[in-house]
Amino acid sequence: MASSKFHAQLTPQHYLVCGTDDCENNCQFYCNDCHQPLCEQCRDEHQKSPDTKNHEVVPYQQRQRQLPEVKCQTHVNKDIDMLCEQCQVPVCSKCATKDHAGHTFKDLETVYAEKCAICLDEINKIEEYFLPTSQDLLKSIKKDSTEIKKIMDDIRASMKAKAESLKRMVDTVTSQKIEQVNEIEKSLQELLKSQDKKYNGYISYLHELVKKFYGYLSSKDIKTLLSEIIRNLKIDPIPETVKPVPPVFTAGQYSKEDVTKLLGRVTVPDTKPENRKIKPMETAASTQSKPRGKQRKQDREKSDTKPTLSLCSSVTMVREYTVPGVGSVCHISLGKSGTVWGSDNHGNLVQTDLEGNQLQKIRTHGENGYHTVTQDGELIYTDRENKVINRIKQDKTTTEFNKTGDWIPISIHSSHINGHVLVGMVKGREAKVTRYNKTGEEIQNVQWDSKGQELYSNPRYITENINGDVCTSDFDKKAVVVVNKSGQHRFSYTGQGSKFLPYGICTDLLGHILVGSVPCIGFSELVNRNNVYILDQDGQFLSTLFTQKQVESHPCSLCVDDENNLYIGEYMFLDTTVAVYKYLQ
Repeated sequence: MASSKFHAQLTPQHYLVCGTDDCENNCQFYCNDCHQPLCEQCRDEHQKSPDTKNHEVVPYQQRQRQLPEVKCQTHVNKDIDMLCEQCQVPVCSKCATKDHAGHTFKDLETVYAEKCAICLDEINKIEEYFLPTSQDLLKSIKKDSTEIKKIMDDIRASMKAKAESLKRMVDTVTSQKIEQVNEIEKSLQELLKSQDKKYNGYISYLHELVKKFYGYLSSKDIKTLLSEIIRNLKIDPIPETVKPVPPVFTAGQYSKEDVTKLLGRVTVPDTKPENRKIKPMETAASTQSKPRGKQRKQDREKSDTKPTLSLCSSVTMVREYTVPGVGSVCHISLGKSGTVWGSDNHGNLVQTDLEGNQLQKIRTHGENGYHTVTQDGELIYTDRENKVINRIKQDKTTTEFNKTGDWIPISIHSSHINGHVLVGMVKGREAKVTRYNKTGEEIQNVQWDSKGQELYSNPRYITENINGDVCTSDFDKKAVVVVNKSGQHRFSYTGQGSKFLPYGICTDLLGHILVGSVPCIGFSELVNRNNVYILDQDGQFLSTLFTQKQVESHPCSLCVDDENNLYIGEYMFLDTTVAVYKYLQ
C-alpha cells in the first residue's frame, strides 16, 4: 500500500514524492508488486533487497493501478477481489463459493488494471489527438476570425474611401454648377444695371424738360415763348428695355439604388463552406500492432510529401562566405530577411547577411548549439554562466525568456511546428531536455527511457523533425538520441561501425536527420569520422554527404534554409567559412 504521505501529495498543486518512510525525494518509479512510489535511490535499494529484488519496478507513468479496497455488502469482512465471468459481477471469496458455484473467476486486480489501461489509452487519445486537434481547430477559428475582421475592416475602409471620393466629386460638380449660376447671375445683373442707368437718365431728362417748360410759363417774352415752345414741344419717347429671362434649375433624378451602384455592393459568394480539415487519428495501439519494417515504410511514405525532391547523387556548392568576429563556426541559426547568426565556442555570436557582412555582434557565455531563431524572427540564446535563457527582439533589445534554476542550459531549438522552445540542460552527471511554450512556461521534461535509464549525458545540439520527434546530438554518449513529442525514446544512432562523434544536427522537409561528425583525439579509425551523416526519421542510415575524397572539412554546424540549401560551418580554429550546398534534387 502507498503511504498516506503519497496520497496527500497527489494533487495538481504538488509534485509526487517517494512512498518510502522518511524519504522526501521526487517520485520517479513505481513498484507494481508493492504498489509503492519510489525515488531513484529507493528504487535501487528496493531492487537490491532479497525480499523485493524480483518485484516489477517501472517508471511511474507506466505503473499498474492498484485495486481499491471495497468490502462485500453481503460479507462485510471480505474484500471484493474476483470477477465472475458468467455473471460479470465483482464478488468476494464467500460469494464465489456460495452464490456462484461452478462459475469461473478472474482476478479482479488484473481486470481492474486492464480497464485502467483502456482508460489511460482513451486519456492518451484525448491528450495526443482529440485535445491538440481541437485546440488547432480553435486556433484556426481564431485565425479565421482575425482574418474576417481584417477583411471587413478593409471593406469598410474601401466603402468610406469610395464615399469620400464620391463626396469630393459631388462637391466639385456642385462648385462648378454654382460657378455657372454665378456667371449667369452676373450677366443678368449687368443687363439690369444698364437698363437702370438708362431709365435714370431718361427720368433726369424729363425733370429737366418740365423745369424748362415751367420757365417758359413764367417768361414775359411772348415772341421767345412761342418760338421755344414750337421748337421744344416734342418729348423723346420712353426707351425700350427687355425683361431678363431667369434660368430654370432642373433637379437631377436619382434613387438610393443609383447611389448604391456608385458606391459598390457587398455580396456574399454563393459558395458552400468547406469543412475544416481534421487530421486522421493514429492510435498507439494501431502503431504497435504494425510490424516495424511496415511502420517504417509507411512513415517514409508519409514523409514523401514532395515526391519531386530526393537526395542528389553528389552535392554542389552554391556559395561560400566567411563570418567575421568568430574563431570558428560551431553553430548556425538562420534569421529572417536573409540573415544568419553564427557563433564559436568562446561566446562570440555574430549576425551577418548572406554575403558575410557583419550586422551585429554580442558576447555570450555559450559554447555549441546555444542559440535559435523563433517563428517571429527573434533570437533566443542560453547563458550557461547565469543559468538563464535570453531573447533578442528584432529591435535589438534583450529580455529574459526564462531562468533554469540549478540546471545549466547548453543547447536550444525553437520549434517551427508550434513555436515551443526545446532546451538541453545538464546538472552534475544528469541531463535532460525541457520543453517550454512561447511564453516561457515549462510544459515537459524528458530524462529517462521506459526502463528508467538516463537518455542523455551531454546534449550539445538539439532540433525537431517534421513528425515532432526531438533529435539531440549527445557528445558524451557519442549518439544521436531521438524521442517522440511525448518524450518516449524512439532510437539512438551511434554510427556505422566506427567511432562517431556527433556535433551539429538539423532536419529537412523530407524528415531526414543530418548530423555532422568531427575528428576526436584518441580515435584510431580514419573512415567515416568527419562527414555529414544522413538518416531517415526512423534512424536508418541513408548515406554520407561527401565522398572520402571530398572530406577535407570538419562539419560542425548544420542548418537547412527554405530553399533546401544546407549550410555547413567549420570546426577548425580560425576557419570561419560557411559553405552552402545543394544536396536535394
